[in-house]
Amino acid sequence: MSTVSVIGCGHMGSALVKGLSKSGEHHIIASDIDPDAIAAIAEYASETTTDAPEATDSPIVFAALKPDIITMVLADLDLSPEQTLVSTAAGVTTEELKKHTDANVVRIMPNVAAASRNMATAMTGDDIPAEVIALLEEVGVVVEVEESKMDVTTAVNGSGPAFVFYLIQAMQEAGIESGLAPEDARVLAAQTFKGAAKIVLDSDEDLDSLIDAVCTPGGTTIEGMKILRESDAAAAVTEAVQAAERRSRELASEAEAANE
Repeated sequence: MSTVSVIGCGHMGSALVKGLSKSGEHHIIASDIDPDAIAAIAEYASETTTDAPEATDSPIVFAALKPDIITMVLADLDLSPEQTLVSTAAGVTTEELKKHTDANVVRIMPNVAAASRNMATAMTGDDIPAEVIALLEEVGVVVEVEESKMDVTTAVNGSGPAFVFYLIQAMQEAGIESGLAPEDARVLAAQTFKGAAKIVLDSDEDLDSLIDAVCTPGGTTIEGMKILRESDAAAAVTEAVQAAERRSRELASEAEAANE
């Protein structure tokens, strides 16, 4: 049984703890300064503590911390070169993290779907241990990218769940407006997104071909797609991703300035 530490049990950290616990193959040490956060994940962790330094007796230490506090927390952790720090802090580069720890550094951008083991993770680092990849693959899909691409992955898969929730809500509300019961509209909209995503992941076809396959000439879908293609929907999604990407870069600048 491997030992894994998760420092920071907010939305992202708790999702990691829950997802990793499902295999039953890990001794999970979870830490957060908030006793309520610890109480919320206690049943999924092997050990819990409100003292972060007590949670570092693991070869792999996940730091699920906000960008403005991660370097301060790292200063209190006595991590060795034999350990790997896996940071989820948006915008904080591996080079910046290396200034504050002796551990090998891996930077990831995960998302909260870790709890259901459907997480999408972007990852970068000079030396990424196979054990880190294996842990992340337990809770979803992993893509290795260059450091320079981490800001856009922060926007696409890190912020992406909120954008998808927004679109599901829009479909749900459209169904309600036309007479569906709220719970029925919610289930149908959410399951449709889940099923469509599964098709994309399982198919080698491009997305235009997948759209065309559903758009029977003279049918209902093609009429709806006409509205979407004539709208600014695609541009709005692009702008949302770009805004999140810009903010990721700003966070990096703020973190560097705070530590000068």
